[in-house]
Amino acid sequence: MAAVLWALLGVMAGAFVAIQAPINAELARGLGSPLAAAAISFLAGAIVLGVVTFIVTRTQGTSITWREPQAWLFVAGGLLGTVYVTTSILLIPRIGAAALIAFLITGQLIAGMVIDRVGFLGVAVREISLGRLAGAGLLIVGAVMVRYL
Repeated sequence: MAAVLWALLGVMAGAFVAIQAPINAELARGLGSPLAAAAISFLAGAIVLGVVTFIVTRTQGTSITWREPQAWLFVAGGLLGTVYVTTSILLIPRIGAAALIAFLITGQLIAGMVIDRVGFLGVAVREISLGRLAGAGLLIVGAVMVRYL
């Protein structure tokens, strides 16, 4: 039962990605700046996460260990997220939501396979099998079909 709930949570998060892109693109149109829209999106998310983190740590009686992570980890995720959000804002009016999501998922799958293969940052190592390659190839073909056919 828990596996089904985790899968549904993943599907919901994926749907939120698809919904977020046109919202941010509309914000960019209204502001006249994709970069400003991306900045506001991150600011709003940071405020919400800051409040939730404060509530959760107080409720659970835990504290954040600021000195433990390596310094680059504090900025790497935000930098990658900046590229993702800004690129999504720029691409969605040009290629549409379905094509954008298809290409995003394709990039995520390819990167995920490489991450699994090398065990990046402690991720369990998983071989790139013929089945995984075939699945990635089908996804690439599907993404191209969604965009151009």
